[in-house]
Amino acid sequence: MKDPTAPHRSQARGGTLQRGRDDEPGVVRLPGGARVRGRRLGDRASPVDFALVLAAGPVPGWPYRRLRWPDFWVPLDRDDALDALREVRRRALAGERVEVTCRGGTGRTGTALAALAVLDGLPPEDAFAWVRREFHPRAVETPWQRWWLRRVG
Repeated sequence: MKDPTAPHRSQARGGTLQRGRDDEPGVVRLPGGARVRGRRLGDRASPVDFALVLAAGPVPGWPYRRLRWPDFWVPLDRDDALDALREVRRRALAGERVEVTCRGGTGRTGTALAALAVLDGLPPEDAFAWVRREFHPRAVETPWQRWWLRRVG
């Protein structure tokens, strides 16, 4: 029997994603043990308890919070971003099903997942390597996103 947490190739995105809770693609386990799903906003997905939406456009049919975060850039309001990420982490630690999603599902989503790992105690450089290993090899796409990640902790 195949390990449900083993990486698999995503045909839709061409990247390596983790399978986790309910055998869903994009679910990663944060260093502290909580699970969070990262995904592309337009992809079909099972409902979660809470979503952090990092892009304009469609919204999920479940509770969400939208964060102003331009594509290939960093959040426009650092305090709001950190508050939103702390909310996602708190909910995940409490056992809620949570997700982080953006238009492409790689840069902003990957940066947010790496920031959650920093909030969980990983140093930023380790979080950068962690998210590229555990979520997507191109997560944290731009130098600006990497710069922002170093300032999360």
